[in-house]
Amino acid sequence: MSLPYFITESPLSGQLAGAEGRHAVTVKRIQPGEEVMLVDGHGSWARLHVTATTGKDMLTGDIVEHGIENRPSPRVTIVQAIPKSERSELAVDLATQAGADDIIPWISHRTIARWQGPRVAKNVEKWQATAREAAKQSRRAFVPAIHDPVTTNQLREAIVDKQALVLHEDAERSLKDIIFADHVFLIVGPEGGIGADELELLGATSVKLGPEVLRTATAAAVGLAAIGALTTRW
Repeated sequence: MSLPYFITESPLSGQLAGAEGRHAVTVKRIQPGEEVMLVDGHGSWARLHVTATTGKDMLTGDIVEHGIENRPSPRVTIVQAIPKSERSELAVDLATQAGADDIIPWISHRTIARWQGPRVAKNVEKWQATAREAAKQSRRAFVPAIHDPVTTNQLREAIVDKQALVLHEDAERSLKDIIFADHVFLIVGPEGGIGADELELLGATSVKLGPEVLRTATAAAVGLAAIGALTTRW
């Protein structure tokens, strides 16, 4: 059984405090003699042998082992058309579990959920919190970065000269036919799909995963799994 994961800025400090310390001590009830994994969300990790707990939110111990995990290759950035509220965090959760390296919220032409004004920062923070928790649950040393949302025009500029693949039910090419670059942008459209005009505007390569039409909240995770099996990511 894998060890419990906790995120801290300094895995080698031998301490875990604050909200993560409270979760370890009060919620998980970690006791002296047990071991936990501390990660910084950027690849650094340390296996800690717990020697003491103090109060409700402090855990200390001895570093048994530590290291830096390499990112998988190719790097995959998920461009996720913002789903409706009930599926928004699910999309981020599943993509993180499946290994997304970065996630970019996309306000497509057909996106129903609109992030405006103060809601932009609030929703980015919500996605980041979701990614953080999903990374812990899936025992990842990396927490995917959540970027600020982009419009279709901004996305087009971001993927110029990049390998950008858009999942589309009418695509003629299969994902298994792609020769992957070192960095892949995997674009997931909104509920209702991507219109022909927007698809042309993006200039990305259309690919399909299979005969089924996936929901926007699950497509990224399935796409990441396919890329994982087709490359050295897995």
